[in-house]
Amino acid sequence: MNKLLLRVVLFLLIITFSNLAYSQKEEPQQLVHILEILEKRYEVKFSFETKTILNIELYPLKDDLSLEEALEKLKSITNLNFEVLSKRFIAITPSDKIVHRLEEVVVNNYLSRGISKTNNGTITVDANAFDILPGLIEPDVLQIVQNLSGVVSVDERISNINVRGGTNDQNLILYEGIRMYQSGHFFGLISAFNPYLSDDIRISKNGTSALYGDGVSSTISIKNLDKLDNIFNAGLGSNLLSVDGYAKVPLSKKTELQLSARRSFTDVLVSKTYDAYFDRIFRDSELNIANDVNTLLALDERFLFYDINAKFLYDINDTSKLRINLLNIYNNLDYNQVFANSNNNIQETRSAINQVSYGASATYSKLFKNDIHTSAQLYYSNYDLDAQNNDATNSQLLIQENKVEDYGLRLDIKKTIDNDIEVRGGYQFNEVGVTNFEDVSNPNFTRLVKEIVRTHAFFGETERYSKSRNTYIRLGARISYFEKLKELVLEPRFAFNQKISDYIRLEVLGELKSQTISQVIDLQQDFFGIEKRRWQLSNLENVPLVKSQQISLGLSYNQNNLLVSLEGYYKNVEGITAQSQGFQNQFQFVNDIGAYTVTGLDFLINKRFNNFSTWLSYTLSNNDYKFDMINEGSTFPNTVDLTHVANASLTYSLNNFKIGLGLNWHSGRVYTKPLDIQDNSNSIIEYQSPNSSRLTDYFRADISAIYKFKLSKGIKAEAGASVWNMFNQDNIINRYYTFDTDGTIIEVDNRSLKFTPNLSFRVNF
Repeated sequence: MNKLLLRVVLFLLIITFSNLAYSQKEEPQQLVHILEILEKRYEVKFSFETKTILNIELYPLKDDLSLEEALEKLKSITNLNFEVLSKRFIAITPSDKIVHRLEEVVVNNYLSRGISKTNNGTITVDANAFDILPGLIEPDVLQIVQNLSGVVSVDERISNINVRGGTNDQNLILYEGIRMYQSGHFFGLISAFNPYLSDDIRISKNGTSALYGDGVSSTISIKNLDKLDNIFNAGLGSNLLSVDGYAKVPLSKKTELQLSARRSFTDVLVSKTYDAYFDRIFRDSELNIANDVNTLLALDERFLFYDINAKFLYDINDTSKLRINLLNIYNNLDYNQVFANSNNNIQETRSAINQVSYGASATYSKLFKNDIHTSAQLYYSNYDLDAQNNDATNSQLLIQENKVEDYGLRLDIKKTIDNDIEVRGGYQFNEVGVTNFEDVSNPNFTRLVKEIVRTHAFFGETERYSKSRNTYIRLGARISYFEKLKELVLEPRFAFNQKISDYIRLEVLGELKSQTISQVIDLQQDFFGIEKRRWQLSNLENVPLVKSQQISLGLSYNQNNLLVSLEGYYKNVEGITAQSQGFQNQFQFVNDIGAYTVTGLDFLINKRFNNFSTWLSYTLSNNDYKFDMINEGSTFPNTVDLTHVANASLTYSLNNFKIGLGLNWHSGRVYTKPLDIQDNSNSIIEYQSPNSSRLTDYFRADISAIYKFKLSKGIKAEAGASVWNMFNQDNIINRYYTFDTDGTIIEVDNRSLKFTPNLSFRVNF
């Protein structure tokens, strides 16, 4: 394995130096690199959307040109508008008209090309312009998110993203306005969203727009291409787990169809990547633990996943548009075992688990006179998790289902008063139904529970720039009424950005949010112990409405391709249940209501020079629980508390070649040790103080490289290689205790993904 790694690194270095030598010849460069040179030369700052300048190449401009001459030259070559906003700031917009957007980019190439930060605190990602991040050879949206400070997954799953100490169910994920209740394939190791048609991805950790409810920790909005250009393009690709394809097909001058699909081939062909993923998920699951007490004679497994997305675009006229979206996500596992039990009797078991999501949305928008814009959206989201678990050891058959149905309607209207002020308001209705079904044999038990919550919400907000455009502020509020809970909630939100000097900005963000749906864990071995979480609605009995309050203060310095930012935050979330926190200690089966409080500091330094980009991010945080009864009401560490989290990365990009190397480190996760002296007569483990111990530190190094080239006229290709955990570090990401068959307490360690290589090849035409 070490030899393989050495060869991969040596190969990448050879390509790197070959490209360095080749670069000595003057040749056309990407406009983004030209702009970086001009920013240094004239001490100015260009503001633009990444897609505006994407794939535009030109020769470097002469050094003796004045700023005005350089801008005129750029305008004539690129056919873009260059508007001088002040002595230092220049806005780049499409040539058809100058677009005055209240939301402006304040940091381009935030971490990597294609990632930007806006003046309202939102991080935007353009998957089409995405450069490279270590360990990634595809623009996986939910993997990209984890490179942001304050965002981590304590167990490496993209379906378990922890934003500023929150649980994954506290993230609102919207795909074309459809609320998603399933975000991953392969039980959370791979994003369920095909990235190759994604165009507008927005992540908000605080100061969220009043348009959005739910998601007390974050909001992640994903939208596909939304503009008709009457250009056909398509692509096909494959990695060591799946094949995928997409197509953007003009149907007429006013209509277009976008299609994307992906399917794994893991049910017919097994790769080293699949082996690593399968080992990560099933190593310590109930499926493997059962084999410790029986003699396994035969094993047959079949796993597959796929996703399909379609978007229909119809520009009815110059002022009216219709967009229709359809989405399907599917995961299936069949697991059959033949083994000899302790009496040498041959037994055969069959277990299966299915995860299916369907989604649809339709959006109509209309632009009236006087810059009044209206839109209406309908959406439907369906999530269904079915499992049949045949536990031969205990002669028990467990059938379970967790189903979510979500209907939504949103109407909104906005008015641009001038280039500096915009007001917006609207109404949103949601009906969410959750069904939980259990059927158990030995002992016989059946339970069916269905709950529904309807929510009516009115929202409004205003955005404003000062005349000097040095000050930006957004003020908004959301008023929600929850029918079943008979509760009215007011949620103010704000975002403030002040330019202190040409290079220094101050940012203040704040919000109050709430959510009616969360995930709970009734038993640690639900769904094989692999997929243990099930959705549950708030009620008037034991599951309250979850509420959060958050405020943050940040300073950033941005000059000469050097970005330094520091942000402190305070966050409090109330109404969480003990069953939603995944306790595997003395509180595993306790139901209690509580809260957690996080105080933290996010630091980022990013320096770009020539073709290199490097950054270091660090988060220091303290995350504590307080429950009404648990631990006698005293505070103790959150199960996802990571005091220190640091990421460092170096990327190199030249022409068609990109390479990235990254290091990831964080302090160990908390867990609870048993007492040294045990009385096992009652078959109950006695524990020390909750979450009073920590695992060893986590460390992982990743590398990836991408090379683009032309196969023929109009056909481009892309080859990629990556290694996740290149040093095969043995990281323990969770620890708990249980009983062996003889009543002895055993320690169970869940370990991270091992050395995992991957290869990809794509063709675009």
